[in-house]
Amino acid sequence: MKSLFPRTLLLAAVATALSAPLLAAEMKSVAVTAIVEHPALDAARKGIEDELKAAGFIQGKNLKYQFQSAQGNTATAAQIARKFIGDTPDVIVGIATPSAQALAASTKSIPVVFSAVTDPVAAKLVKDWKPSGTNITGVSDALPLAPQIELIKKVKPGVKHVGMVYSPGEVNSTIVAKELKAELAKQGMSLVEASAARTVDVPSAAKSLVGKVDVIYTTTDNNVVSAYESLYKVAVDSKLPLVAADTDTVKRGAVAALGQNYYDMGRQTGKLVVRILKGEKPGAIAPEVGTKLNLVVNPAAAEKQGLKLSPELVKTAKEVIK
Repeated sequence: MKSLFPRTLLLAAVATALSAPLLAAEMKSVAVTAIVEHPALDAARKGIEDELKAAGFIQGKNLKYQFQSAQGNTATAAQIARKFIGDTPDVIVGIATPSAQALAASTKSIPVVFSAVTDPVAAKLVKDWKPSGTNITGVSDALPLAPQIELIKKVKPGVKHVGMVYSPGEVNSTIVAKELKAELAKQGMSLVEASAARTVDVPSAAKSLVGKVDVIYTTTDNNVVSAYESLYKVAVDSKLPLVAADTDTVKRGAVAALGQNYYDMGRQTGKLVVRILKGEKPGAIAPEVGTKLNLVVNPAAAEKQGLKLSPELVKTAKEVIK
């Protein structure tokens, strides 16, 4: 009787050869970069990763995934962008404006998805809020300013002068400063600006506002958020309450924040990445704005900063930090 073993081996080899291209085709590659690591941007990244997993893209199985932080350095962001372009992934995600801009400047063909970019039009990532027709789409963390001002007034009734520490090198921050100044003026209030080009400049910038303002408002500026503990110390020492646009900073000392949930924004960003991995063109997907706003308050931090939050404000908060 003739042995079937050689034939079995032959059939197995043929099956393996036929399936190899299929397996290779199923493997997708996603590269993610952020300008810096801090709680808000880390939450956005976690949301992206969880959404990929929920859609069936599992690292090591059918997904090659990599992440690099620029550690707050725009030159490093450009280096990471060039490195990622050389890797030719299926999608590259840029978290925060400087990283997204570095990616946009480095490729016109590989799909780029931005996340946590306040004004993608001003950042020249897209021409408008319609499908770009290019290789770029994404999710913005833009916030309407009117509710922010109302929150400031609820935290500090009778406020007249609002201070703002921000990085002049971040286009998202300069845009917010300009628009906030105009909105405050409509209500008989003024904005006092203090620039901090580097993270180490944040404490001195905050100190320059002491005696000039009633409250300090902080946006999602990456330099400021990265150095929030030093800002909090100034706020406590000078009894100047901090009101924020980033809810994660409430755990780090802000008395209140009405802002995007960055994890949810990451999930929203991840959905765009998945759509592109499944064949959609980024240029056919209109940029989006984060859809979920949360009010978070910290009564204990407020008392250390010289005020008591009203029971009404605390009652309406989604989360109260103990």
